[in-house]
Amino acid sequence: MRTVPTDDGGQVHVLVRGHGPPVVLLHGWAADHAMWHPITAELSHRYTVYAWDARGHGGHPASGREPPVVARMARDLRALIAHFGLVRPLLVGHSMGALVLWRAIADGGCEGLGPLCLIDQSPRLVTDAGWSLGIYGDWSAARDRAFMDELRADFAEAVLRLIAGGHNEKARERYQANGTGIQYLRAMLRMREPAPHITCWESLSAADYLPVLSRITLPTLLVYGGASNYYGAATARHVAAGIRDSRLHVFDGADHSPHLADRERFAALLAGFADGAA
Repeated sequence: MRTVPTDDGGQVHVLVRGHGPPVVLLHGWAADHAMWHPITAELSHRYTVYAWDARGHGGHPASGREPPVVARMARDLRALIAHFGLVRPLLVGHSMGALVLWRAIADGGCEGLGPLCLIDQSPRLVTDAGWSLGIYGDWSAARDRAFMDELRADFAEAVLRLIAGGHNEKARERYQANGTGIQYLRAMLRMREPAPHITCWESLSAADYLPVLSRITLPTLLVYGGASNYYGAATARHVAAGIRDSRLHVFDGADHSPHLADRERFAALLAGFADGAA
C-alpha cells in the first residue's frame, strides 16, 4: 500500500497494481480496497489500477484534521490524482464511490477527471413525497435517523440488516440462514471503528446530487444490478437520462455489486469503454 498526503495532515492508503493507463477504483461505504481484488486481477495486465481505502475505512485510523465526510473524500480524490500525476484517469465508483465522484464534480467540475463508471447508486439516498428513487424506494429522513441509531447500538448487525432488508430476496435468505459468509462479514464489520463510518453515512444520506447529473460532460458508463438490494430499474433509468453522454448496462439477476456478480463481463465492459473513451 502507498500513502497519499492530504492538505489537512491526513493520509489516504492506496493499492497500486499493474501497468498502463490509469484506473482509479473507489469502493462503497463500510468496505475497502479488498473488494476490488477480483477486478484488479482482470484489469492490471492492461491498466495501472489505483484502489484506495477511503478516509476512515479499511481499518486505518481516521487521520487528518477533518472528518471522513463525502466532501472531504472528494478532496482526497483530487489529492490522489495530483499525487500520482494522473492524466484523465478512468474513475470507477461503486455505491459510496459514485457519491464521491458526484461530490467532486459538484465542488470542482469535471476538470482533471477522466471517463466515469458509476455502479448501482442513486444520487439521493433519502426519499420523500417528491423523490422515490432512493434506498428501497422508501427511505425517509425518519428511517435514516433510526438507522443511524441502530449503527450506534450495533454497527455490524445494522449494516447486515441494511443489506438484507431491501429488494434482493437472496440477500434476505442468506442473512436469515446465518451461514459462513454472513458470519465472516459480521466478524469483519466488528473489526471496524463505527464512529468514522457513522459520520460518513450521515454526510452521504444528507447529500442530494440530482443537480450534478446535468453538469457531467464526461463519457459515463452506468452499471446497475437487475436485482439490486437498494435500487430499482427506475433509478438506473433516471441517472442515465440525466447524464448526457452515458451508457447504461443492467446485469440481470445481480445485486448491489454487479461488478462482482459477473466480474469477467464487467472487466470486459470497462475495458471496452475505456478504449472507446480514449
